[in-house]
Amino acid sequence: MADDMTGAESGGASERESGGGAPVPEALDEAECLRLISPGGIGRLAYLGRYGPTILPVNYRLYEGTIVFRTAHDSPTDEDLRTGIADADYKVAFEIDELRPETREAWSVLIQGSVRHVESENERASVRESGVEPWAGGARELYLRIQPTRITGRRIGGKPPAAADR
Repeated sequence: MADDMTGAESGGASERESGGGAPVPEALDEAECLRLISPGGIGRLAYLGRYGPTILPVNYRLYEGTIVFRTAHDSPTDEDLRTGIADADYKVAFEIDELRPETREAWSVLIQGSVRHVESENERASVRESGVEPWAGGARELYLRIQPTRITGRRIGGKPPAAADR
């Protein structure tokens, strides 16, 4: 049976290498996915916007189990991610990865969940502690949070760090 993230058959002779010597994707558990993305950085936000499928790079931080990022009030992202219905959240996907082409090593984490605007002053004060800073210029004072409902990942090539290195 093929794994839904990797396309690889599970339970074969070798989970780490195919018969031709090419690395086989290895599924990562949720704890390893969270460890990999915990430093923050740049991820890609994906959603169905008013003009169709949209994928945008954003600076993020993992904070209190959620993905936090910032945008400008009344920006296309702000407007696209508002449902117009009280207490209704917008479903999104968020991907973070690291690629090392020279060593043929990579990992990728996919987070699926609901995004919501941080509107209360108490919550805004809390998420400011995340330290997320946008690269893009201009006022980006609107905080958004993704509450994960599914976290999956994979690693290709390379060895996972030893337990003592974690």
